[in-house]
Amino acid sequence: MPTLHVSPLSRLDETVAAVRAQHLVTLINVGTTVPRPAGIAPERHLFLGMSDISQTLDGHVLAGQEHMTRLLAFFRDWDRAAPMVVHCWAGISRSTAAAYIAACALGPERDEDEVADVLRSVAPSATPNARLVALADTTLGRRGRMIRAIERIGRGADAFEGTPFAMPLA
Repeated sequence: MPTLHVSPLSRLDETVAAVRAQHLVTLINVGTTVPRPAGIAPERHLFLGMSDISQTLDGHVLAGQEHMTRLLAFFRDWDRAAPMVVHCWAGISRSTAAAYIAACALGPERDEDEVADVLRSVAPSATPNARLVALADTTLGRRGRMIRAIERIGRGADAFEGTPFAMPLA
């Protein structure tokens, strides 16, 4: 069974090592230096530079369709022979949105509410980035169901950063 893990930047190296990940997605502000952990080949590391915002803000990069296209392609190209880690700065917003998106994209028959409930159960602090979820919802043809499911689970528990977790894909 393939495993997808979420981590804040501060625990990235330990998470990659602990789960023996060979694939990595970085969703972090443009210009942030993220040294690639040992065991992650350059071609298995997707770096998407974007701010953790849901609306245009001067001096920040709003996630766009090009980011979503690259993210979904990376998830779909993952052979699932080895674990993948997704991370952002805090492991609360961009990375939890990406984990939710991956579960929906890789399980097109899965119910969006069920996936959101799973996310909430494994990540009490998860507050998925609404912009990323909306882009995925449109791209995956989910007709607003992903957006509504994430709105329904609401904001996660207050936390400085999330605790690493595994997102079930089935």
